[in-house]
Amino acid sequence: MKKLQQHLSKIEKALLDHELLTPEIEKALLCLKNAIQNVPESVSKSLKGLSAPEELKSFPQGLALYTDGACRGNPGPGSWACVAQNYEGQLLFESCGHEILTTNNKMEIQAVIGALHQLEGFVLAHPMDQFKPIFLYTDSKYVCDGLNQWVQGWKSRGWKKADGKTPENLELWQEIDILKSRFPDVEIRWVKGHSGHPQNEYCDQLANRLLDDEGF
Repeated sequence: MKKLQQHLSKIEKALLDHELLTPEIEKALLCLKNAIQNVPESVSKSLKGLSAPEELKSFPQGLALYTDGACRGNPGPGSWACVAQNYEGQLLFESCGHEILTTNNKMEIQAVIGALHQLEGFVLAHPMDQFKPIFLYTDSKYVCDGLNQWVQGWKSRGWKKADGKTPENLELWQEIDILKSRFPDVEIRWVKGHSGHPQNEYCDQLANRLLDDEGF
């Protein structure tokens, strides 16, 4: 964790020295700093032994993001987690967070938001054109269908569903839509949860371990 904080400080200083520290970049760096501070040392562990992403088997330049949300009670205390790997299985970043009172769907959305925020920080030091394609995996069909199908329709109707009602979790959907617009090439895909998928299981464990550590 200290190394990550040191790297962020170096990036921030370099941008400041070259007068490139815009408000948007400063906000992204702050998000990264907050995310790092919120990850307990017990859950910030290496992915040693975790296989390379099967989904990148045919994409040596690819990047894979995996997300998951957890909730103990619905509503109840909840958490989310995300992890990113390259073709070789190298850990690019991971993050997690929690809320005292939330829902499972909110945590699934928040996991994607967290992953895209982490991706924002990652691309400051790594040109995006070296990673193609970029896949983001969620085990929530609610999130997958929302991003791939529903959001565009909601937006075209002034953020209303076909029946004229406001979509549930509107503010989160609007936030994720803004983030996703910065990464139009990121492809959202569904993966079956609790089926032995290594990265999905890891995210699930990361999220639940955080809840354990917080005493929920």
